[in-house]
Amino acid sequence: MTHKSVFCILAGAIGGIFTQIFGGWSIALTILVICMAIDYVSGLVVAGVFHASPKSAGGGLDSNVGWKGLVRKVATLVIILIAHFVDMLLGTEYIRDAVVIAFTINEIVSILENCALMGVPIPKVLLKGIDILKEQAGKDNDEKPPDQTQAADGDEEVPGDD
Repeated sequence: MTHKSVFCILAGAIGGIFTQIFGGWSIALTILVICMAIDYVSGLVVAGVFHASPKSAGGGLDSNVGWKGLVRKVATLVIILIAHFVDMLLGTEYIRDAVVIAFTINEIVSILENCALMGVPIPKVLLKGIDILKEQAGKDNDEKPPDQTQAADGDEEVPGDD
């Protein structure tokens, strides 16, 4: 066996496991992962080329900011995994997809913000389409999200951006 075939077998096995734990691979997950990659790269361009990042001093590249961005993307995938587990527990098949769509909308908005920081004009029809998606996501989420400003023990806690 060559190194190339061992790599292909290993990549296939890891991909299969990853797909299984997320409840199968869907077009929604594909779109989310692509949007995550575009958002990350566009953030690098905003900081590295345009020096216009609102997340770093001077607007330039900052490895700490980049690392935090990657950690948040992984945390997003963990939340999707949890949503899939909730689907399994409830015997439903829509919670994971709703969570994926919500995160995808967030990634698209972030990409547009990055493009605006680069000076790219954003077409109004695209902004209207995103508003419609946000409204639809809000209708799908009938329950008020839990108050995240309260700690479990009742002590007040203000969520940070770190």
